[in-house]
Amino acid sequence: MLAARRFLPSLSLLTAFEAAARTGSITAAARELDLTQSAVSRQIKALESQLGVELFLRERQTIRLTVAGDSYAREIREALRRISSASLNLRANPHGGTLNLAILPTFGARWLAPRLGQFLAANPGITINLVTRLSPFDFRLDSIDAAIHFGDPVWPGAELTLLMQEETIPACSPDFKRANGIEAPADLVDVSLLHLTTRPDAWERWFTETGVAFASVHGMLFDQFATASQAAIGGLGVALLPTFLIQDELKRGELVPAVDRPIRSAQRYYLAFPRERAAYPPLVVFRDWIVRELARS
Repeated sequence: MLAARRFLPSLSLLTAFEAAARTGSITAAARELDLTQSAVSRQIKALESQLGVELFLRERQTIRLTVAGDSYAREIREALRRISSASLNLRANPHGGTLNLAILPTFGARWLAPRLGQFLAANPGITINLVTRLSPFDFRLDSIDAAIHFGDPVWPGAELTLLMQEETIPACSPDFKRANGIEAPADLVDVSLLHLTTRPDAWERWFTETGVAFASVHGMLFDQFATASQAAIGGLGVALLPTFLIQDELKRGELVPAVDRPIRSAQRYYLAFPRERAAYPPLVVFRDWIVRELARS
């Protein structure tokens, strides 16, 4: 439900307050908004009167946010940013729709981005904006319509569409494999292993599934597949990498399977979206397209 109108100040009052809060000066805010100082002062006082809260401490010719004013400024700044973004999106694409999509960095760069041109050519009325998110977030607090999610089929307040399962292989540079004499799964126990922070137990699971006994695993930590794969190419160790994300490196011979023992990931890729956006036309079109593309590839 929308808040009562008495709690919804006009944009002119909010923009005057936000400018003064950000610049710390009535004069600077007036210059930015192309208003007089007295006009900005009146708008801020009107806002304080409407809210019944003092937002600034006024000391001679200076102003300073109160504790309440500082908290309010942070929230208002984000609200104004979202209104501005929505207006910009509408102006850029008035006859179509905009899909704000959160992506996993490597999936977005390696798989999605090269194929988006085909989608946009087939759907000229749709604009897609991409942002990076590494973990689930609250859709209610972010202007995101959908997100690519890897993990368990759990995202509070959201619906999930299954996209694909994943196969991973231990990969390294050809020189690293030769230098360490790697021929069998057990040979990986004593070499440097590259770990992904979002999949902390991946190597333990790989050793377990391949029947290799191990006391502990060691090596470097990475927060993204892209940096882990580059480290493997550079000879820093062996990384467990999704085969569909390193096809180019395998074809060029920059990476090779350390041993030919791929395993299926226990978790899967999903498209997550808030339930109330399930029928949003750009999302429906994109969801159908990405499911078809992943099935085809």
